[in-house]
Amino acid sequence: MTDRFTRPSRKAFLKLAAVAGVSAAFALPTQAQTAASAAAATDWPTKPVRIITPFPVGSGPEGVVRLLAEKLQKTWGKPVIVENRPGANGFIAIDAFRQGAKDGHDLMHLDNVHLVAYPHLFKKLPYDPKDFEPVLPLFRANFFLTTAANSKYRNVGDILAEARANPGKLNYGSWSVGNPVHLGTALLEAMTNTEMQHVVYKETSQLYTGVANGELNFALGTMATAGPLQRAGKIKFIGTTGLKRHPAFPDVPTVAESGGPAGYEVSGWTTIATPKGLPKAVADRIQRDLEKALAEPEIAQRYATFGYDLFPTTREQFGSFIQSESTKWAGVIQRAKASLD
Repeated sequence: MTDRFTRPSRKAFLKLAAVAGVSAAFALPTQAQTAASAAAATDWPTKPVRIITPFPVGSGPEGVVRLLAEKLQKTWGKPVIVENRPGANGFIAIDAFRQGAKDGHDLMHLDNVHLVAYPHLFKKLPYDPKDFEPVLPLFRANFFLTTAANSKYRNVGDILAEARANPGKLNYGSWSVGNPVHLGTALLEAMTNTEMQHVVYKETSQLYTGVANGELNFALGTMATAGPLQRAGKIKFIGTTGLKRHPAFPDVPTVAESGGPAGYEVSGWTTIATPKGLPKAVADRIQRDLEKALAEPEIAQRYATFGYDLFPTTREQFGSFIQSESTKWAGVIQRAKASLD
């Protein structure tokens, strides 16, 4: 019995071989690139890793980065150097990063304002937020609404009632235009359709002294910035800007519970970012090792001393969060007519 399937002719065979060769030619670069990326992740880092931070030595966010650098150094087997470049709204540090290595050996420590506020506060930025690939948030710090210990304001509702009765009379403070303390209060104004005066102080210590002695009606503050005067009994916390009560101050209600608007939330956070275009395998390794470092029990214990909370999330969820925050603050900044130009 003869075979039902005939052999292809030599001409047809050569045509099939040519097609297969073209397909293989297209496949090979992709396979080679994948292999190269995986090899790069295995070999990385090949030299010391530098984390550039805009925060000064001794500040809370800088302390967090140094703690994480110690953990990452053990994992990577190479020195992890924290380089402080404070000043000029963080632009000095950002410029150093932009001129640095693009292979992941230079990482950037960014404040949230660099990604979600400054793009709306400056008409012309010396950087493009798209230059960065945020990996993960390092922490989240909620604020407290503070007022003088002997203030007549018992809760946030009392402050808002007076603000509505006397538009433009109440004042609040911060240390600059566009920082989370300023914008967080501007958000409160926007959500309650109230108008209050923003007073800028040069130093945070002066700011909360102003709250304590009644120069300011109130101000947002953290455990680190306002905590010392709160512990001294000179100012009081009447609300926290988180959606939940802070574990260190379970008796302090949220702003919503204290008579403020539902859904009100303000937090500060920082992130480690890589250069745009970093091979995926290397970026994934940095994320994986950073997650491992953040999960160590010592981190949560040390965070408690700073007044910070862990901010567990994925890189994808964090990217969506950044976009949402940018949209939120864009509206607040526009309403407040805030500008840093």
